[in-house]
Amino acid sequence: MRIRSFIIAYALVLAILLFADRRPGATQQDRYSHVVDMTDGQNTTAKRATSSDASESRTRIIAPAAIIPGTWSAGQIPPERLVAPLIVLDLKMAADSSSQISLDDVAAWEARHGLIPQGAIVAIRRAGTSDIRATSDTSATLTAPLPIACDAALFLIEARDTIGFAVETPVNLSSDRTLATQLALHGNYIVEGTTGFSSLPVTGSLIIVAPAKNKKPGEAPVRILAMVR
Repeated sequence: MRIRSFIIAYALVLAILLFADRRPGATQQDRYSHVVDMTDGQNTTAKRATSSDASESRTRIIAPAAIIPGTWSAGQIPPERLVAPLIVLDLKMAADSSSQISLDDVAAWEARHGLIPQGAIVAIRRAGTSDIRATSDTSATLTAPLPIACDAALFLIEARDTIGFAVETPVNLSSDRTLATQLALHGNYIVEGTTGFSSLPVTGSLIIVAPAKNKKPGEAPVRILAMVR
């Protein structure tokens, strides 16, 4: 099925959510003010772009099956795990771009904003920088480890029941097989190549992830939308 069909389907989901949000008696705090499209339409530097998928964006989902065959592929992820609360963790970049979100960073975030909601997707934003696709630094397109420490990620997965991570750059999970394995076993997925992070508040948004079904078991193009309060 073409990605256009998934865009239409999730547009209908979005319309239903917006309609339900406007029902009589809905409180003001339950309303969403606007929608941010976090899909990057530019794919000229995408590490997985080929001549056969030149029309696809570089925003892609890495499903559990990309790590452990036999787990969920992109098209098998349950629909209820594709709509979730969205929280944003800011990553302070070191000079060598090797920074990761630490467990202390997660604790500090919760001290300021409250507990991370159960079943959320965690977006990791490079603090103090603009969106990656808007920069001219080609090194930003190279693969890198998931920018969160293993103990911090495992805490989020096990104690906060997070279902996925969204990052701005392509991800290489081979550098930490322990983390990669736990991601897959817990049904977590990663959305790489996302954009629009500068428009997102740290909490209060709802994210909608729309993967395309294709022949690849673990990876697929994805449309990603954030409903912002």
